[in-house]
Formats: sequence, C-alpha cells, structure tokens
Amino acid sequence: MLRLSGLKLPLDHPAEAMPVAICERLDLAPQQLLSHAVVRRGNDARRKNAIQLVYTVDVEVTDEAEVLERFAKDHDVRPRPDTDYKFVARAPQGWSGKRPVVIGAGPCGLFAGLILAQMGFRPIILDRGKVVRERTKDTWGLWRRAELNPDSNVQFGEGGAGTFSDGKLYCRVKDPRFLGRKVLEEFVAAGAPDDILTEAHPHIGTFRLVSMVESMRRQIEGLGGEYRWQHRVDELELERQGDRMQKLRGLHLADGGFIETDHVVLAVGHSARPTFEMLHRRGVHIEPKPFSIGVRIEHPQSWIDRARYGNCAGHPVLGAAAYSLAHHCANGRTVYSFCMCPGGRVVAATSEEGRVVTNGMSQYSRAEFNANSGLVVGIDPERDYPGGPLAGIELQRHWESMAFVAGGSSYHAPGQKVGDFLEGRASSELGEVIPSYKPGVTLTDLSRCLPEFVLEAFHEAIPVFGRQIANYDHPDAVMTGVETRTSSPIRITRGKDHQSLNVAGLYPAGEGAGYAGGILSAAIDGIKVAEAVGLSIAAG
Repeated sequence: MLRLSGLKLPLDHPAEAMPVAICERLDLAPQQLLSHAVVRRGNDARRKNAIQLVYTVDVEVTDEAEVLERFAKDHDVRPRPDTDYKFVARAPQGWSGKRPVVIGAGPCGLFAGLILAQMGFRPIILDRGKVVRERTKDTWGLWRRAELNPDSNVQFGEGGAGTFSDGKLYCRVKDPRFLGRKVLEEFVAAGAPDDILTEAHPHIGTFRLVSMVESMRRQIEGLGGEYRWQHRVDELELERQGDRMQKLRGLHLADGGFIETDHVVLAVGHSARPTFEMLHRRGVHIEPKPFSIGVRIEHPQSWIDRARYGNCAGHPVLGAAAYSLAHHCANGRTVYSFCMCPGGRVVAATSEEGRVVTNGMSQYSRAEFNANSGLVVGIDPERDYPGGPLAGIELQRHWESMAFVAGGSSYHAPGQKVGDFLEGRASSELGEVIPSYKPGVTLTDLSRCLPEFVLEAFHEAIPVFGRQIANYDHPDAVMTGVETRTSSPIRITRGKDHQSLNVAGLYPAGEGAGYAGGILSAAIDGIKVAEAVGLSIAAG
C-alpha cells in the first residue's frame, strides 16, 4: 500500500474524480489502481474563488515497487506507514502490586489511565472535581447565575478544561509513532464522529465530549481501573534518598485519606495552582515557563467566512472558517491568535473566587453567530515575572483580579469595542457585534486590566490583522478580558524516563506540567507517560 499526499481536487468535485486524479498523479492506467482510501482532507483557500480540497490517500496498485522506484525522490509518494498502536508493556499474569495513581481526569489523565488499564495495571484516577454531568451543572451555575464552585468548573472535573472548548484534535507536536492516531481511534470508539480520522483540522465540540469521556470512563473501569471523584491531593509522602533525590511513597488527601503508591502520573491542568504551590513547598523541581496574556476578540462568523472563503462562504464542505494570525511588534512582543473557535462563544473560565478569566468554546456544528479567538501577547519569565518558579501564577492572579473589578465585581467580564480601544476611550454602548460571554459583559476601558506592553502591542497588531482579514479591525468588534490561562506558567521538569528530576516515582505530564497545549498533545503525552510507568512497574 502507498501513501500519496498533496492530491488537489476542486471543491465540488464528483466522487469519480478521485481515482482519475490518482492515476494522473502516479501515471497509471485505470486498471493498475486497485483501491484507494482517504486518510486526510484539508483545503487550500489561498485563491478564495478557486478553493481546492487537498487529500492524503492510501493507494493499492498492481506494482507498488515500480511506482516507488519511479517516485523515489518525491516526498509525497511513500509506503504507507504502520499506524497501529503497540503496547510497550503488560502486567504479569495475576499482578497484585501497588497500583499506579493518575492525578487529574483531563485528556492527559484520561489517556494515561486508559493505557495503564489496557496494559493491565488497574490505575486509580483522582480528581478534585466531579463527574462530567454534575460538573456541567456547576459550570452553568457560573455562566447563568454568577455562582462559582472552586472545585467544579471549567477547569476542574471529568474531562478537564478541554471539555468546555472547541474540542480541537490537532497539534504541531512531532508524532513519529502515530500516537495521535491512537487517540483519535479511541475517541471514535467512544462515540466521536468518524470524520475526525480524516479531517485535517478535526474537532468534536463540548456536547459530544461529555458522552465520550463517560464512555471511556466505563471502559477504564471495566478493565479494573478506579475513579475517585472530589479527591484532592494535598501532600506527597516522600522518602529522602541522598542529598538531592527523594522517592515517592504515597499521597495524602484533603479528606485525611492516604494512598500508598510508588508511581504517580501528575496530570493536573494548567490551573491547579494549589498543587503547584504544594509541589514547590515539598521541593519538587519546578521552573517558570513562558505563556501569554490578552483578551478574547469576537466577530460575526459570517464576516470571517466571507474574508476567508469569498463566494464559497457557507459551503457545507468548508464549514465555518477559522484563521491564524501573528505579528511581531516594534516593542519586541509577538501578538497572535490563540484557540480560535469558529461559530462559538466566549465562556467564563475562572477557577478562583474574585477573578475573571475568559476562554472559547464551540459545539460540533459550529453554528453559533460569532467567531471568537484569543488575541494574546507572549511573555517570558526573565523579562516579565522574574520572581521565582511561581511568579507567573501571581502575575495571572493580579490581572484576573483587576478584570473582576473592571467587570463590576460580579463575574461579568470587562469588554471594549475595537474602535474605542484604538481611539483610547472607554466603550459605553455596543454596535453590530453582540458579545457572547455569560454571565455578562461590562463595557469599560480594557487598559484597566492589561499590562501596558500588551496594550501597546495590540494597538500595532490589530490594524495589521485588519489588512489580512477584512473587518478584523472593525470598530464594532468586541474584545473581552482577560485571557490568562493560555498555557501553564510552570514546567515540572522531568528526565528522559519521564520522571521528575528529583522525585523518583513522580511522572509530570500534560498541560499543567508544561508538556502539552491542547487536547491532542495532552492525550499523546498521557500515553507516553503511561508507557514509562508501565515499563517501570513491569521491570520490578
């Protein structure tokens, strides 16, 4: 079987055009093509009125060796890779050792738990939040009634922060073992639509994610895994081994319970601030890392569709249009779009009382009125928060608290129209764009809750983006603040064996540990760390 990449066809091509195009591309007679299957489909929209679909296809031909020889220098024609997942370890028959523990039930913890369960190691999965449907009720409590549950919200509970997002399932991490394929196949088995296996930019949406994580939980439990909800880890039981190393011996829980274990996957999200503080206090090696800060910006989805797809806007194959933007500013900062949500809404994403945090969310249909995206500025420890490993957390908290006050101290978010922002005046009334954030938006001046260097960078970048996407800088577009949880502000550094540099048995993983950014990359990292744990247990 061959894999052919970069095959282009018109947007409205008939099904029979595919084998014809394959034969033309590979210079084959029709009878030499035995079968073909689409592996991936994207689009090339650089010419708005002549959009093409771009395919990767697996092709079966009569003489594979001859075709490969003819196209030996063509990187788009290669043997089909082996994408099947292969387990690196298995629990011995009748294994009854100390069970591994996974802290966190987000995408990373979910796949760490799944792989450990599939290998036969019967993991215990802890989360400070609730099962996904109870958690959903608590999340709506903030959105509808401005009532925050600090332990059950957008950030904490079954499914993690990714449950209330666009459900994007693509990333830029190198994946030579095709672990991403394992993730997508498990999602499809749990109820995701089949098209996530072939779309170049697959997504699921919140409502489907809810039922999927429930299905995967049942699978893990059926394999001997165990979930314990509303279980917060407050301390690590450590045994010193020399001057620098410690050995993990167990976990102390907030309710006074204790779990004895030698292997812990630390798969907390980027908002697990009390956990980060506890780890730092116990001497676990932590480093500050760069992240970004900014706002959510909203436009009618129809504006973005027309700007990206021209006369093809609204085509059912294309769906709601997305964008990706970046600009390097004169002040040395980079402004870029982050977590773009077509046809979605801006959501309240705080996990701490007295603070406002924004994020974006879409359903699978992406059919809501507005498009939204993070508009953020990259910041780094040496320049912006040089006060130690946890200084980035304090920086986040400061601006989230300022946003809470600017929004009226009621969990309403501060908002401002783009035209008013560029003119340096507070907004007092909305125009064509109605913000989607709930429980509500208070129009104000966003300079009250953003650093000066962010404001300066936005003033330069927004008009530039307006020249790239029509109406991006429309005066009535709305910015809502603040977006601070773009990624973890720390890295819990680990070695090649995926263990903490100075605590044996502790395996930092996923987004909170600074090793992922999004559902797919977090899930992939969860698989890698589970494999490391499995190999360690199997080795005795």
